[in-house]
Amino acid sequence: MIVVKIGGSQGVSLDLVSQDIAALVHQGQKVTVVHGGSAETNEISEKLGYPPRFVTSVSGFSSRYTDRQTLEIFAMVTNGKINTLLVERLQKEGVNAFGLSGVDGRVMVAHRKEAIRIVENGKQRMLRDDYTGKIVSVNGALLQSLIKAGLTPVIAPLAISPEGDAVNVDADRAAAMVAGAIEAEQLIILTNVPGLMRNFPDESTLIPHLPRLGLEQALSFAEGRMKKKVLGASEALDLGVAKVIFADGRVTHPLFDALAGKGTVISA
Repeated sequence: MIVVKIGGSQGVSLDLVSQDIAALVHQGQKVTVVHGGSAETNEISEKLGYPPRFVTSVSGFSSRYTDRQTLEIFAMVTNGKINTLLVERLQKEGVNAFGLSGVDGRVMVAHRKEAIRIVENGKQRMLRDDYTGKIVSVNGALLQSLIKAGLTPVIAPLAISPEGDAVNVDADRAAAMVAGAIEAEQLIILTNVPGLMRNFPDESTLIPHLPRLGLEQALSFAEGRMKKKVLGASEALDLGVAKVIFADGRVTHPLFDALAGKGTVISA
């Protein structure tokens, strides 16, 4: 079992990734897909006159501030558009893909953060009415039943709270939780860079192999969104996933290159 997380950044080719997923499935490989949608959500938000707002937590992680209107735009783009078109691409490649979000069937349950502490202009403050959440459980049995039925799950990064609120969740950490829940051997995180770099954006500083013990140090030099990917890798390994690969989603064969060891390979 392989879990593929398709980044929502500009430059990642859904067509090329879909072709590789299809080739793997036709070879008998079981694949589950988790995708993001940050770049397109930003673009649509601007067009709708409700530009995105990003905040930085006290621990240094950047995330989208998600009020109710932002949540509805995020759901429209990720679950409504990206998920549907990704399933369409896979269906054209002969893969019986099944699109869903974590809200469907409570596939992903997340505690909604009623308030988040952020750093703004050098000062700490609290933000309320936020619709983001931290995943606490994944319905692995439901996903396994889809896989056993010959379907390829394609999951949008929305979850449901215990109280029934839809929430925006980090797609990298969602992929890690899904990988653990379905006992995947590998998690491949595709993004718009070659992998983890010690001195971003200098690609000559790409780290080809990183032991599990090096993940904590990696958080100190990972830049921007890569911090969440490093955190997701750590969580996946904690859940029993044997290997996590950060790989370039812009190349002709992103998955086959990743499986061949290109990018950053993280293992216990």
